[in-house]
Amino acid sequence: MRPVPLPLLPTTVIGSYSVPDWLERLKTDYHRGRLSGTQLESVHEVAIKAAIKDQEIAGIDIVTDGELRRDNDIDYILSRLPGVQIDGPAKSFYYDYYQAEVVSGLPVDEPATVGLADDFEFARRQTGRLLKVSFTGPFSLSRRLHDRHYGGQRDLVLALARVLHSEAAGLAAVGATMIQIDEPFLAGYPDDVALAVEAINVVTKDVDAEWGLHVCYGNRYARPSWEGHYDFLFPAVLDANVDQLLLEFARKGYQDLEVVARGGWDRKLGLGVVDVKSRRVEPPELIESRIRRAADVLGPRNLIVNPDCGLRHLPADIARAKLGGMVAAGAAVRAELLLDAPAAAPVDASPVTVPAGSAAGDGTG
Repeated sequence: MRPVPLPLLPTTVIGSYSVPDWLERLKTDYHRGRLSGTQLESVHEVAIKAAIKDQEIAGIDIVTDGELRRDNDIDYILSRLPGVQIDGPAKSFYYDYYQAEVVSGLPVDEPATVGLADDFEFARRQTGRLLKVSFTGPFSLSRRLHDRHYGGQRDLVLALARVLHSEAAGLAAVGATMIQIDEPFLAGYPDDVALAVEAINVVTKDVDAEWGLHVCYGNRYARPSWEGHYDFLFPAVLDANVDQLLLEFARKGYQDLEVVARGGWDRKLGLGVVDVKSRRVEPPELIESRIRRAADVLGPRNLIVNPDCGLRHLPADIARAKLGGMVAAGAAVRAELLLDAPAAAPVDASPVTVPAGSAAGDGTG
């Protein structure tokens, strides 16, 4: 397969994209019985096409489907798992969480049941860009699932990890080459990082993809759920079989770059450079300064430029403006690095390449 080239300082989104008001209303109508599942699926497809196009126009190198089929970060997976019981399928508002219980054993060594591979294949047909798939990790899923079967947190988390491993294998089988695990609850339970990493390694085992891990401080209704520093991740996160660590920085500041460096992280770092919990659009010059600081501390070769978290809670015009500023800033710093390279230590600016199985629209998939 012909590789898809990525520039120095490639840009991406974390996962979710702006949810239009009309989509919020229609999703809520579905949960209140005023819209059929077939109608909702057609609405989702329109919204996903628009979200991908927005990312392309902004110049994002690695796009997602915007997670627009998902009501929130939890329900899409839990509601599709055999062994999980949902207490009432209706919601007052689409973004609310279901009350979910695990009442029997989750599937073991069985084919994927959630449908992420089908979602990937639809999105792949809409774009020629590198396409990333993200899903909530087993530890965070466990925090919204009442256990009436396993009797222990570790057993539940690892059971969820085995289910997600099947999903990941299904994604790789249809050509996904970049997969991201989101653990937004981990900052609230720092003593459980080792368990989360153990579960992550179950998910990624023998699945041929470039793996990312996103950790933040929560993004519920555009508000953080916790505060702190990333020292809680180390050294446990070094044992995670992932290629990227994508972190929230713009809202909380960049002091933790030194924490990441001292912790020994030597793989790719997703640098949060725009605050998704604020509607203020950061000027490109501010974003440039943030990228330069990270490049000084960690070197530019392993940096990925992204928002702090998903864009779900931002209006579309604000999301587009933030992404545009992010892309412009990344391009400016990239040009500086390439211009300065002959006069200083050479910058390795050869394109990063990934298999084209995760791109589409140009016959290379």
